[in-house]
Amino acid sequence: MSYLNTLLFGYYPYVAMSVFIIGSVARYDRDQYTWRTGSSQLLRAKELRLGSNLFHIGILLLFVGHFVGLLTPPEIYHGLGLSTSAKQILAVVAGGIFGGICAKGIYLLIRRRLTDARIRATSSRMDIFILLLIGVQLMLGLLTLPISLYHSDGSNMLLLSEWAQRIVTFRSGAADQISNIGTLFKLHLFLGMTIFLVFPFSRLVHVWSVPLGYIARPYQVVRRR
Repeated sequence: MSYLNTLLFGYYPYVAMSVFIIGSVARYDRDQYTWRTGSSQLLRAKELRLGSNLFHIGILLLFVGHFVGLLTPPEIYHGLGLSTSAKQILAVVAGGIFGGICAKGIYLLIRRRLTDARIRATSSRMDIFILLLIGVQLMLGLLTLPISLYHSDGSNMLLLSEWAQRIVTFRSGAADQISNIGTLFKLHLFLGMTIFLVFPFSRLVHVWSVPLGYIARPYQVVRRR
């Protein structure tokens, strides 16, 4: 079990991130015609706008929350007057709200893709797989909330943060930090890394092409002839 823990949470994160980065670059270089969202709006617009908006809002807020929550050293939020216990409660509340928004969105998207014959016929196996994978990952995350609330002292959060910070700074002993943490948390971590692993082979690559330039673009000048 110790060897498996080291393999999954000591080495697998680097495998997943290597495939995520190298695979994304390789796909952009070799298969740009597949670099798209694969929108099915023309086949059926019903539920897409609501489901897509809820999903994207929820998933982006969850990603930012996880990123900041896991990689912020305790000294920083303690210096801001936030105790470990308070940060834990804040994370549970925010995770519940954002997770609920995302869950509603992913449910609409999965139901739409699986129940509409035309959309399902034009969907690849990866399209369905990645939606289901994100859905399962989201459910696991929501299931960890009551456990985190029970451990309101923030003990689990500190272990997960230490694991994440050791991984990104290439320090040894990362897997040992979470060797005794609950199975739900380990499954949540494993599926999260797996999403990064399959990212380059799915439609998720369109994330790299978010048109942020539109935010600061100048006004379009239109003149009469």
